[in-house]
Amino acid sequence: MNRERNAGLHPAPLRYRLAAMAYDALVVLAMWVVTVVGLVTVVGDVVVGAWMQSLLFVELYALLAFCWCNRGQTLGMAAWRLRLVSCAPLDSAGAAGAPGHGLSPGQALRRFIGGLASVATLGFGFAWMWFDRENRAWPDRFSNSVIVREAPRRPKRRRRG
Repeated sequence: MNRERNAGLHPAPLRYRLAAMAYDALVVLAMWVVTVVGLVTVVGDVVVGAWMQSLLFVELYALLAFCWCNRGQTLGMAAWRLRLVSCAPLDSAGAAGAPGHGLSPGQALRRFIGGLASVATLGFGFAWMWFDRENRAWPDRFSNSVIVREAPRRPKRRRRG
């Protein structure tokens, strides 16, 4: 991790990451239900098979990549005040990879693959952060990014007068 650029940013604990993933799972489930119901309505019959599973898989990646690249966080991450910060050097435009900005499309793909590898190993890739010197899980390592927890926002005081 580029320590000079990301000074003061500490990786979020695993419990917050898992809570955000559970929240995001509900969003993905709702998206999949809308897709399946829409296709059943249009086709007029049961929709099953490898093409349907592939469509749902692509939808999952598209949602996550869109959120990671544009906002730097998913809906579940926003609920738990988590933000995805790139540790990669800035590109020629100076925008991708900057703290507070999302990931590049290549980083999003590598993060997705790292997440799949973590799930395929029954969560070992996420638990890896307990053994890592920088407390980064496999998706963080693969995409050269880190999930940080933002400080709580203080409410603005209203002037009386």
